Amino acid sequence: MFEDLSGKSALVTGASGGLGLHFAKLLARRGAEVTLAARRQTALDQARHEIATAGGASKSIQLDVADAASIAEALAGRSFDILVNNAGVSGAGPAANLSEADWDAVLDTNLKGVFLVAQAVGRGMRESGKGGAIVNIASILGHRVAGGVSAYAASKAGVIQLTKALALEWARDGIRVNALCPGYIETDINRDFFATEAGLNLIRRIPQRRLGQPEELDGALLLLASAAGSYITGATIEVDGGHLVSSL
Repeated sequence: MFEDLSGKSALVTGASGGLGLHFAKLLARRGAEVTLAARRQTALDQARHEIATAGGASKSIQLDVADAASIAEALAGRSFDILVNNAGVSGAGPAANLSEADWDAVLDTNLKGVFLVAQAVGRGMRESGKGGAIVNIASILGHRVAGGVSAYAASKAGVIQLTKALALEWARDGIRVNALCPGYIETDINRDFFATEAGLNLIRRIPQRRLGQPEELDGALLLLASAAGSYITGATIEVDGGHLVSSL
């Protein structure tokens, strides 16, 4: 049931690469018309080319998720059935050395950005009377912590609570709001790190003793974005190889 998204329109933020582009390609393969949003137009153009080559339909818009004016301008006159709130930054570093500017950069993108985009798209979903599905991309670090990720962990914990708050407020409007919490997923950005001794030690702490692959997020995302999840709202789904239930 959840594989056919024909006739649906979707917005994916942070879609110029990484998991955002992966999610955009997935939704396009399932028939949705996908609007890719990010700050870099050149990367968006390349992403659209890749989707078109695979037979999918897509558009692109430049926006900064941390800037309400940018969002308002980019989304004016647009409405969507699905939002994947994916844009985010890592901001790793020891808390004692973290500058106010670095803290703000992480929280503005990862938490405020999720709120601002959800707010703008949610308004359109309410006005349409059709409702919709919002999937916020959080992290298992919203549930547990690791060293050197204080801002990131705080932002993702905020995304989880924000997801629940929006789900409660918008349930009667037919808008479902859920969070997908990936564990450690192998990507081009982190592949070299996980080949180091520190990375291999981290992998050993995952109960399945391996990294996840981007396609292993597909089932959870499609469930939350489609009619198959029509009675799911305010939920978080962890896809982490059992990392959250690993022993202390």
